[in-house]
Order: sequence, then C-alpha cells, then structure tokens
Amino acid sequence: MLDKSSKIYVAGHHGLVGSAIWNNLQQRGYMNLVGRSHKELDLLDGVAVKRFFDEEQPDAVVLAAAHVGGIMANLHYRADFIYQNLQIQQNVIGESFRHGVKKLLFLGSTCIYPREAPQPMKEEVLLTSPLEYTNEPYAIAKIAGLKMCESFNLQYGTNYIAVMPTNLYGPNDNFHLENSHVLPAMIRKVYLAKCLNEGKWDAVRKDINLRPVEGVNGNNTDEEILGKLAKFGIAPEAVTLWGTGKPLREFLWSEEMADASVHVLLNVDFKDTYKNGETEIRNCHINVGTGKELSIRELAEKIVKEIGFKGELRWDSSKPDGTMRKLTDVTKLHSLGWHHQVEIDEGIHRLYEWYLKGICINHQTI
Repeated sequence: MLDKSSKIYVAGHHGLVGSAIWNNLQQRGYMNLVGRSHKELDLLDGVAVKRFFDEEQPDAVVLAAAHVGGIMANLHYRADFIYQNLQIQQNVIGESFRHGVKKLLFLGSTCIYPREAPQPMKEEVLLTSPLEYTNEPYAIAKIAGLKMCESFNLQYGTNYIAVMPTNLYGPNDNFHLENSHVLPAMIRKVYLAKCLNEGKWDAVRKDINLRPVEGVNGNNTDEEILGKLAKFGIAPEAVTLWGTGKPLREFLWSEEMADASVHVLLNVDFKDTYKNGETEIRNCHINVGTGKELSIRELAEKIVKEIGFKGELRWDSSKPDGTMRKLTDVTKLHSLGWHHQVEIDEGIHRLYEWYLKGICINHQTI
C-alpha cells in the first residue's frame, strides 16, 4: 500500500521514538517524510492541525507525539496528561480521517493494562480490572486512542493500527531528573553522583549547563549545586532512588521499537490484528516489547556497574513503587514477523555512551 514515494507524516519526529522511526524509514528508502517541531505546529491546536493536513495531504501518519513522563510527573500533573494526550489524538486522528489517510500508526503504552493484570500481559486483558492509580489519566487517554483507531476501522473501513510499547530507552532520550523515564533518569543520577564522588566538578558543571536542574546550572556555587542535586537523591556518597527496587520491568531499545513500528506500518493491516470469525472485534492493538523483565534494583545495579560509581545505592521506600509487574506477552508481534535483538546490558552501555558523547559535543559548542 505504501510505496517509497508515499508521503509519511511523523508526528513527534524529534522525540525518542519519533526520531528513531524517522531514521528507520529513511534507512528503508522512504524519503518523502514530513515533520513539524512543536514550535512549528502545536498539535493541541485543532485549527493549526487542520491547516497542516490541508497543505501537506499525507498518505500515511505515524502518531508518535505525546505528553509523557515518569511516576512523579504522572502523579502531579494528572490533568495535563489526560487533556493534552486526548487533544493530540483527537486532532491528528480526526484530520487523518477527514483527509483520507491510507494508513495510520498510533503509539500508546503498556500502562494501558490493569494494575493486577495476569503476567505476561496479553492484549485481551485490556479493561478487565482497575488501572494503576499513578498513571491512570495517561492510560485512559491512550486507551481512548487505540479504541478510536479500532472504532474508525470497524465503522469506516480505515486502516489504523495501534502499537503498545513497553518501557523504552535510547538515543534522544529525556534525562530530566523529574520528568524522564526510569532508565535514563537513573543513568544521569548515577553519573552525576560518580562525578561528585570523584571530585570532578568540571564534569558536573558541563552536565547541568546542558540540562539545568530547576534553574540551577554550572554557574551556581558548589553548595547550591549540591543542595539541588540532593533533592533528587544525588550525593557524592550515595544515589537514593524511589521505592523499594522490587518492581519488575521490561525495557526495549527505542531504535528497535522504531523498527517494529515501521514493520507494522508497512506489513500489517487491520484485518491481521484479530481472528477471523470473531463476533466482537476488540483488542486489536499490538504489544511491542522483549517479553523479558528484570527488577528495578537489578537495573540500578547494572547501571552502577556500567558507570563505575563507587558510592552506595539506597532506596526510599516511602515513595511509590508503581505497578509491581508489567511484562508484555509479545506472541501477537512475533506472529506478525518481528523479534527484538538488543538485550538490556548492551542497551545500557549504548545509552551511557550516547549520553557522554552528547555532553562532550554540546560543551564544545557552548
């Protein structure tokens, strides 16, 4: 359906997954790609989104744009998470339908599943029991998005596919100490603690000049920097992380998520996502993950080993753990012809190398 000349709009093409999808499409020879930064196109603005579709008339759309964050952000900014994600989805999916887009790929998250879902989580456990409280608004928005795709397909014969990735990490990740996901946040915290532990203040200042922490950057005093980093559990002698470290998590390298997404975009149609003869067609989304898990404590220990931090790893059990287990069943994905390749140790090494390279490059240009 999509040939190499098809115009593909990647919404969120500067983000973690969107940028990787953009690169993957180009590597496969799809060069007629369209992207807009948030400054160029605010996806919350329905009038602007309509104007964009009127002008560009894309053949296919990848909806990788979303308002995302970790446990703390999900807990504190609940209205932002449900409102902004619903609005983005309404605008992009709605205009895709009105403009006759041939194929749409919607990216969600495995946090759509119930808190107590049987493990590993199959697509059909969606909406069978209550969601995890901390990210309920975000999860409801993503459920609405996948149901919108499903419903348009059933009523209008469109070809919109929804994929639900597990926890992602990789190049262009967000290393914000409050709003980033668990793995990149851990890498940055352990790296900064290592620098403090070894008295490498120049490295600390380079890092927070590139990514200031609540207004504190490399120009602040040592005391001000230490005070601000301590708020996030970063100290010369120890890194303190939220929760008990007991929850189990699955992690997928973002470039592999991109490869799976493009595989689905190019090779999977709506009719391939459910069994023939089903009277009630639902849960047509596709889990994307590795089908492998490890504890948050094990993850932290791997990161400490990779970075070479000599201090202590501590856990603040007064803070929430979130869902205890979130392992995806990837049987459907495998049956559709895609398997992961990058294992967690290799992924941690790659991301830490990418992070260090970014600090060096940006420091040279300052």
